[in-house]
Amino acid sequence: MKKLSARRRHPLAALVVLLFALAATGGLYTAFAPAGEAKAEQESSKSLAIEEGKKLYATGCSSCHGTGGQGTSDGPSLVGVGAAAVDFQVGTGRMPAQQPGAQVPKKKRIYDQDEINQLAAYVASLGSGPSKPTKDMYDPSGADVARGGELFRTNCSQCHNFTGEGGALTHGKFAPDLGDVDPKHLYEAMQTGPQNMPSFTDGALPEKDKRDIVAYVKEVNSNKSESPGGFKLGGFGPVAEGMFAWVFGLGALIAVAVWVAARTAKAKKS
Repeated sequence: MKKLSARRRHPLAALVVLLFALAATGGLYTAFAPAGEAKAEQESSKSLAIEEGKKLYATGCSSCHGTGGQGTSDGPSLVGVGAAAVDFQVGTGRMPAQQPGAQVPKKKRIYDQDEINQLAAYVASLGSGPSKPTKDMYDPSGADVARGGELFRTNCSQCHNFTGEGGALTHGKFAPDLGDVDPKHLYEAMQTGPQNMPSFTDGALPEKDKRDIVAYVKEVNSNKSESPGGFKLGGFGPVAEGMFAWVFGLGALIAVAVWVAARTAKAKKS
């Protein structure tokens, strides 16, 4: 029986094995190392944002809210309010407040968005609270506007009236007009319950419901929205319209009656 001659190894075989080994090592590095580096970079960026936010806070917020956000007689505690509350209050210019009062109105904002993000990061580090919503959470495109209207009339119209045009409350407070409010700020207001407004957790109003409400508010206050009843007098409904009819309509009729009577009396004298 003939011996089977040993197969001769190809000269390039060793090179191929070496290349496979290098590829495997590189694959492992690609799979694990960059993820760790990205996480470390993210943590470093977060820490930097908190440090910068702390400096901004010390300059513009600590006099009312305390050096550690614990609150004072001039401002409430910020521990646990979350990044969403900061983004809303500072992003709409309500904070820093110009002066104390029954309600802090919206005004031109002082900080740019990067600074607002840093302030939000610092306040969020004081205690857990609602985080800033992502765009897909408040983007009105594709939302159910009709259902948003039902939810708005059930939960919001008592203060903001049926079309979100605002209304008066007690002791100098008011529900603001929602017509020109950014969708993100509408969503954050529902999350955090600023000033006199109650907060709506995801248990009370899930994310989809909030997005439907945002879509409804933007729809009824857009330039394309129709008003079948004509001039809507602030959107307050039949009470305001009836009052207008009584005051101006009846007043016009009385004025006409007086004018006719005066003309008649003058004609009889002549």
